[in-house]
Amino acid sequence: MRYRTRVTAPAALLGTAAALSVPAQAQAAPATGTPGAETLGDLVYPGLGNDGYRVSAYHLDLAYDATTRLVDATATLRITTTQDLTRLSLDALGLDIRTVTVSGRAAAFEQVDEKLRITPARCLPAGRTAVVTVAYTADPRRALAHTAWVPTPDGFAVCPQPNSAHTVFPCNDHPSDKADLTVRITVPAGLKGVASGTLLGTEDLGDGRTAYTYRSREPIATELVQITVGDYVIKDRQGPHGLPLRDVVPTARATALEPALALTPNLVSWIEARLGAYPFETYGLLPCNNDASNAFDFTGLETQTLTLYKPNYLLQEEARIGSHMMHELVHSWFGNSVSPASWSDLWLNEGHADFYGLLYRYERGWPDSLGYTTFEARMKYTYGLGDQWRKTSGPVAAPNEVNLFDSQRYTGGVLVLYALRQQIGEAAFDAVERTFLERFRNASASTADYIAVASEVSGADQSGFLGDWLYGTKTPRMPGHPDWTVTPVSPSLRQPESRTEARPHDNSATL
Repeated sequence: MRYRTRVTAPAALLGTAAALSVPAQAQAAPATGTPGAETLGDLVYPGLGNDGYRVSAYHLDLAYDATTRLVDATATLRITTTQDLTRLSLDALGLDIRTVTVSGRAAAFEQVDEKLRITPARCLPAGRTAVVTVAYTADPRRALAHTAWVPTPDGFAVCPQPNSAHTVFPCNDHPSDKADLTVRITVPAGLKGVASGTLLGTEDLGDGRTAYTYRSREPIATELVQITVGDYVIKDRQGPHGLPLRDVVPTARATALEPALALTPNLVSWIEARLGAYPFETYGLLPCNNDASNAFDFTGLETQTLTLYKPNYLLQEEARIGSHMMHELVHSWFGNSVSPASWSDLWLNEGHADFYGLLYRYERGWPDSLGYTTFEARMKYTYGLGDQWRKTSGPVAAPNEVNLFDSQRYTGGVLVLYALRQQIGEAAFDAVERTFLERFRNASASTADYIAVASEVSGADQSGFLGDWLYGTKTPRMPGHPDWTVTPVSPSLRQPESRTEARPHDNSATL
């Protein structure tokens, strides 16, 4: 193994908040304006997101105090207004806000429910850039209705999906508003700070503290941000085509976890052959140093460039973890590079992750959690549950907040993709997948976008076919399998479809 060597980047490269500043004279205030809407109209989470502006960059500066366990932070956002704004809002919950400025001027603010309402000193003109700076303190241990913080014995990690990034930093917390990200983390001696993206440099502050600065090369959705502090060793290895791989591993568990971490290069090679080159600057795993049931209630989470895992899960043999590791890796393409335009589009993330996870499993002859060893057998079983799932969990692409992470979005999404492949053929299906990923890279895409690409690439209108599969209340006939029925059948191992864990990432068919 190799350890990352300490480097110090020039100050100009550290992505400081000063680099986000906008000359005050560039903004001529309009005579009138209106407050921005405090929603982006998401059907699943209508309270998430804010209108009237879009974020182009976040700079987060966090300092962790190991004695108090508190985080002292400043979030600096570069925004572009889409209307004349007399007031704007950010999503924020459980943060003790101290001050707010807009382009260097003090701004009035109030916290109402999960919104931070900001009234600048003067109206912000439409189409202009402004910098919003929020100074605050956060307690990772604070009890909230929902939170992204994962406290650990020696620090914390974060799990923002789907609606909790704003418990870590004020933001426009919706995947349709992706932005650049720089994170500076200051930690005491003996700990490391790590975030999504690439390490730009470290700074010895001379008082026993070290600051680490990371920048994401590609834009990131708030739900995919990873920030972690702990007693970690950074394990570097080389992936396919020179891709830098880095795992952030609890020091005491580095040796035991190495067999699982060593699987990543071959996983990347396998999926690159199907989806194209890995879309980010690095990849790796973060086996967060806490397996307690109340730490986080899922097995893995695809935070960008650094997948969060429960360490004990990765101690199992390859046949038990390999397909789930593939599932999380596939999210680098479906979910991270191409983010959902709305939370109703979650099936695009999870259906694709399970689809390729299952392919990877069955190619190796590993039985799935229900005992099946072929894709066709598993799809026939899932087809039998089709009408039942549509009744209890709704159509695949029409979830609500309660059933968003039901199996319908996972294995139900796989069934839709399997049906499309049956309908247009494997070669055309593969072309649809690559075209969709290329067209919407570093952006967000909707179910309608996927249907449009499928129609264009296949040379036939697929809106009716996919519309029935994604939105119908009855399961359509399966192309190529006229004998399949929606009568549920018992799986070979007679295990329930739902998993013992409460959160979605244990609902994947690949476990």
